[in-house]
Formats: sequence, structure tokens, C-alpha cells
Amino acid sequence: MLPLSLLKSSTTLPLLVELKSGTTYNGRLVSCDTYMNINLRDVVCTSKEGDKFWKLNECYIRGSSIKYLRLPDEAVERVQEEESKWQGGGGGGR
Repeated sequence: MLPLSLLKSSTTLPLLVELKSGTTYNGRLVSCDTYMNINLRDVVCTSKEGDKFWKLNECYIRGSSIKYLRLPDEAVERVQEEESKWQGGGGGGR
């Protein structure tokens, strides 16, 4: 299981993103690309100190600024289901 496939299968799931600056974003994943740039919806942003909060409808986060991501367990289950479809479906070739 590759990190990018795990992230892509997590669309619509809640996600916690911590940036290298210490700021955190909690929201639902809308999309991501191969550079791990991500779009979130219904976001709550928390300052590094944890004393300030902002509510945002949407936000874009550049992948190179991400320190770590926290995904729910359901994300792992989803990617395992998708991988089993690819392996079980087969059918390609001659």
C-alpha cells in the first residue's frame, strides 16, 4: 500500500493535517494530487499555540509544507478493498 493511494482513497473522510509551522487543519478531504497537495472542506484551523481557531469552508494545502497526516482507520479499510478489486478482478491480457 503506497501513501498516495491511501490518501486518494480517503476522499470525503475526516483528516488532520499538521504543517511544519505547527498549525493544524481538521477537515474532510476533497482531493489530492501526486505532490500531496490537498484540498479540504469544512475546515477548522488551529494556531501553533492552540489558542486561536478559524473556521474555513475550504482550503488548499501545499504538500511540501505538511509535517504529518492523521487518517481514520476506515481509510486503510477502503484502500484494502480497492486493492482486492484490482487483484481479484484481473481479466486483463490474453
